[in-house]
Amino acid sequence: MKETILNALKKIEEDYQVKILFACESGSRAWGFPSKDSDYDVRFIYVHKTEDYLTIDQIGIGNKRDVIELPINNLLDVSGWDLTKTLKLFRKSNPPLMEWLRSGIVYYQAFSTIDQMRDLSKTIFAPNSCLHHYLNMASNNFREFLQGEEVKIKKYFYVLRPVLASKWIEKYNEFPPLEFPILLNTLLPEGELKNEIQILLKRKMDGDELDLEPKIQVINDFLNEEITRLREYAKTLNLSNQDFTPELDKLFRDTLEEVWNK
Repeated sequence: MKETILNALKKIEEDYQVKILFACESGSRAWGFPSKDSDYDVRFIYVHKTEDYLTIDQIGIGNKRDVIELPINNLLDVSGWDLTKTLKLFRKSNPPLMEWLRSGIVYYQAFSTIDQMRDLSKTIFAPNSCLHHYLNMASNNFREFLQGEEVKIKKYFYVLRPVLASKWIEKYNEFPPLEFPILLNTLLPEGELKNEIQILLKRKMDGDELDLEPKIQVINDFLNEEITRLREYAKTLNLSNQDFTPELDKLFRDTLEEVWNK
């Protein structure tokens, strides 16, 4: 599969006249709970030629898109961000981007930009914005999928993971690991709740059809209580963040020099 992904990335470089800096897995495979039929969610960061940025119409405005997306099929979901879009989101400690940088499944990496971003990410990390992202995700999914007497059992993971990520931020004041098993084993004590989650995790990864089933009350109670509690905790966080624009401007210029002029 990696060869198929690399061929798709190479074709993107040729078709769009860009250089790809990085490509990784971002979905359930990176989160540590893939099903047997899970597709591949490939995300990448790319840079245009220098002259493409030196125009009066900036990339990302009008017809000059700052995203490249391939048609989604049953096996592959491939999309990427231009470096300017990437660095603007990085400046805000954007959680999906922070996850890309920490993905344990890297398909491709070239040049020094991504390593520099990883180093900077420890300083740029903003607990408040990341916490709000994960809590909003957890709240929306909890409200949409887990309210009836029968629920889509597999949707528990799309609430559990952001709740545990939020708990990690609260406990360690750092960006959480992507892998769900690490979050689960680090943050939850042995007991009924953890046992029920582990049973669900095994079923999902074994390929069981996890569709409508009676809700699991101990998990629902935990999620409801933690979302409420963590929202109160989020209100106590300092909302002011340092402006990293000068450092990111330099990284952008250095990348253009490294990619196209060396």
